[in-house]
Amino acid sequence: MEIRHKTHILKITDQKITYDDRCLMSGIDQTPFCYLGHGDADITMYRGNFDIVDDVIERLPLTPIDHEMHETTLTLIMGYQGAPYATCMFELSQNGDLSLRVETTDARWNRLWLRLDAEPDEHVFGCGEQLSYFDLRGHHFPLWTSEPGVGRNKTTLTTFYADSRDHAGGDWWTTNYPEPTFISSKRYLCHADTFVYADFDFRPKGYHELQFWGIPKRIIFRTATSYQELLRKLTDMLGRQQPLPSWTSEGFIAGVQGGSERVDELISRFRRAQVPLAGVWCQDWEGVRITDFGKRLFWNWSANDQLYPELKSKIAAWRREGIRFLGYINPYIAADASQFPQAEQSGFFARRKDGTTYLVDFGGFDCGVIDFTNPAAYDWFKNLIKTNLIDVGLSGWMADFGEYLPTDVVLFDGSNPLERHNEWPALWARCNRDAIHEAGREREIIFFMRAGTSGTQGLCPLLWAGDQSVNWSLDDGLASVIPAALSAGMTGCGLTHSDIGGYTSRYGNIRTRELFMRWAEMAAFTPFMRSHEGNRPDTNFQVYDDPDALNHLARYVHVFRLLASYRTHVMSEAAELGLPAQRALFLHYEDDEITYSLKYEYLLGQDLLIAPVYEQAQTTRRLYLPEDTWVHLWSGARYGGGWHSIEAPLGQIPVFFRASSPFVELFDGLKSAVLD
Repeated sequence: MEIRHKTHILKITDQKITYDDRCLMSGIDQTPFCYLGHGDADITMYRGNFDIVDDVIERLPLTPIDHEMHETTLTLIMGYQGAPYATCMFELSQNGDLSLRVETTDARWNRLWLRLDAEPDEHVFGCGEQLSYFDLRGHHFPLWTSEPGVGRNKTTLTTFYADSRDHAGGDWWTTNYPEPTFISSKRYLCHADTFVYADFDFRPKGYHELQFWGIPKRIIFRTATSYQELLRKLTDMLGRQQPLPSWTSEGFIAGVQGGSERVDELISRFRRAQVPLAGVWCQDWEGVRITDFGKRLFWNWSANDQLYPELKSKIAAWRREGIRFLGYINPYIAADASQFPQAEQSGFFARRKDGTTYLVDFGGFDCGVIDFTNPAAYDWFKNLIKTNLIDVGLSGWMADFGEYLPTDVVLFDGSNPLERHNEWPALWARCNRDAIHEAGREREIIFFMRAGTSGTQGLCPLLWAGDQSVNWSLDDGLASVIPAALSAGMTGCGLTHSDIGGYTSRYGNIRTRELFMRWAEMAAFTPFMRSHEGNRPDTNFQVYDDPDALNHLARYVHVFRLLASYRTHVMSEAAELGLPAQRALFLHYEDDEITYSLKYEYLLGQDLLIAPVYEQAQTTRRLYLPEDTWVHLWSGARYGGGWHSIEAPLGQIPVFFRASSPFVELFDGLKSAVLD
């Protein structure tokens, strides 16, 4: 059996389903590729961390018992013991996509397992932002947006303390940004058009098992001859981030707080150290509160007059000095905030089954959840952003959270919160985007998010990697933001960054001078350069208190500025082609098998290779260069492909550029910014 459209062919032969010569399912009569079931989920949330248990009541292996064939569709009637239970309709679209739609004979079936053919040496990438693994093969990944946790590794003391004291340790798969999308080294992409809970299991040698707690609208497959083409096709479908405004390349975004007077004093310190500033990010613009977690924000979305009196005028004054002002917002309102009564009386919050407002515990204070399924609530919050952020003069903000939708809320539109939960980050991103669009400021204002889902690619201009611990751990420290950027890039989100120095200081973790400096070196070779004081600023290293660290920062911010034209080129490739700014090496060296296993190196565009120093007290970095002629940025020495040990004293992150790059002259000039 065969259907085709132009050069794309779907075949069923020899117990295999192949699409463009790639085997998708095999042994379809003897070994089921489709299982149908129903179950009851038990999901509890504690401060954004979820306990998820599934009681699978029934699971049936389905095999084809009949088929129907038309010009562009092939439908398999799937049965168990001769009785039909579902249909699997494969359809070739006009652009060559293959879509699989599963329809059941009974609405009670709410679990689906699909098995895709796998090869022993196959590699798999994507599934949103994954912080522990880049190549997903050999692991399984529950796809559910949540707090990532503190530590994210059950073998570490940090995770043990976080679990035992706060139920907040996380694991290798916990992430703010999961997505049911992956790219295979067999040169195909797979995207599930659904927001239900999913678990993609890449452990079995012969197959990948995709589990869904619901029936997806469709599963989409696309093929290509290269990964670059696959990313173009993926972002054609899901959207693309656009280049950041030019002002973001003018310098450092200093994460500072404490009110206008203190911000002015810190600006003076940065200037005396000749740190080029593009802006200040003052998350406490709307007020602060102190909890057992540390210094938190008040979550009342208007300027705090005690900390920032006459903020609109002050922002205008800073702007005249060339400094932009960025703030903070999230889609919740604290129960003790002045905006809470109006929102509650208007019915803008998600509710409990008894009709009362559903309050979520955020650790020391409770909040209402803005119900984005209510058009009036959506418009009210969107207009709040326009009035209290945009009209006041903010050039950007952190649009935090989006992961905390409980599964037992009652939503305005009557939809199932279990299915809405993973969609919530997209609704939150859309609200921010619509506010900026209606204000006509898309080319000037940015926002950045940690939470993501399918569609984030075209809705959110910039990701950030979330709340890393202020340490050197592989799963939750500096190192983790590298696979996070690479996996997001292979999911179609090509512009991201992280808090320089990390954020979470708990269970004995305290930021050090060395950690901040190594993080800053790496950040100079990313799309956006921003720091964070952390959740406990007073007990953690702050760069503005250390003259030598300030000088180090100044040198790397100068590098960041000098790279502006190259970064513009790289971001234009993200917008036009779907290529991420921070790229896996195999995107340009597909035939080099070693590049598929590298998760702590990346290319910035095609021409710069960065190998961040992610271990404490490390002064030599062993790294891999794919076959090419590479120039060491700081020494000018030339290297060929292979493994190399490179001197990497503090202040000299290993960076190489291609000798054949059209930007050689620019790269040659970076050395003086750091070493002179």
